[in-house]
Formats: sequence, structure tokens, C-alpha cells
Amino acid sequence: MRIIAGKAGRIAIKVPSAVARPTTDFVRQAIFSILGEKVENARVLDLYAGSGALGLEALSRGAGSCVFVDEFRQAYAVIQENLTKAQLAGGHPVKAEVASFLKRDAATYDLIFADPPYWKHYGDKDHLGDLLNTHLLPPRLAQDGWLIAEISANQKTPPNDDFTLTDRREYGGSAILFFTKRPSA
Repeated sequence: MRIIAGKAGRIAIKVPSAVARPTTDFVRQAIFSILGEKVENARVLDLYAGSGALGLEALSRGAGSCVFVDEFRQAYAVIQENLTKAQLAGGHPVKAEVASFLKRDAATYDLIFADPPYWKHYGDKDHLGDLLNTHLLPPRLAQDGWLIAEISANQKTPPNDDFTLTDRREYGGSAILFFTKRPSA
């Protein structure tokens, strides 16, 4: 795995062994091609960060800051190591469970990445659906911000009342969902 573009482009990054499915270079390139200039100076939140690949890519491409949230100690350590190796400023790893972090966080973000464990079989926990239905994300997303989530291509887009799905792109076994916040009533 590597950072694809920007000031830290081509730098190899470490992936924690606990991360079974990091976002591939191809998928990250597609995401950031779609986001384009929205990344510049953005405040970014990378949930279920794993290696931190999405947030590192954002920082490399000019994001102003990125908070990386993962509950696993190994992921937290790897993100710190990757930030140091890439010499990227503005990154802040947090070792916390996503919902508990969102309950205590008061910041707003221009871009939120969510790459939870995939739903694989009927009856599996739908991490993204659960996250969307906690109603913890809307206060964290800026009014003109974007939520970008990755799920299995076999999974339907989870229904929710807080966000509008603006695009769904499938790349192999992954589906990338682009959401905007619904206007307040």
C-alpha cells in the first residue's frame, strides 16, 4: 500500500494485521478523483481508520487536518507510524470506539470517511447502517460536507433519514457511497 498523490505521493504505508481489507490504491484514486478540490484545506474525519490510508491520502493532497479514529491499539500505532514516515502535518490519531468518539466530539468536518467492517452474510452486523442510524454523524458533518462510506458491493445502501445518497460506485467487491447531509427541516 502507498499514498498515491500529493506531497507524500508514492510513500509506502504500513497496514495493521488486524485490517483484513484496506481500501485499495485503485479505489482511493477513484474516490479522490471524484472529490477533486473539495480536499484542499478540508477538515477530515477518518472513521474505522485502520492504516489511515484515506486520511493520509487527504492530508497528502492538501487537507488542512485529519482526525483518525480506530478502536484497535495496533491501528492507532500504525497510523502514528505512517504519519511520521510520510511527514504529514495535521494528523491526529485517536484510539476510541467510533460511536463513543462521536458522542464526545464537538468538531465539524468537511469530509468524513467511514470504512467499517463489511457486512458479508445475511444476519451479519451492519456497521454502516448502525452508524448512520445513531444520528451521531449529522452534527459532525459541515452543511456542505460529504460523507464517503465503503461497503461490500453485495450490500444494499443502508436506509437513513439524515443523508442523501448522491452517488454509488462499485469497484470489484467494494461499493463507495457518497452522501450529503439532508437540509434541516
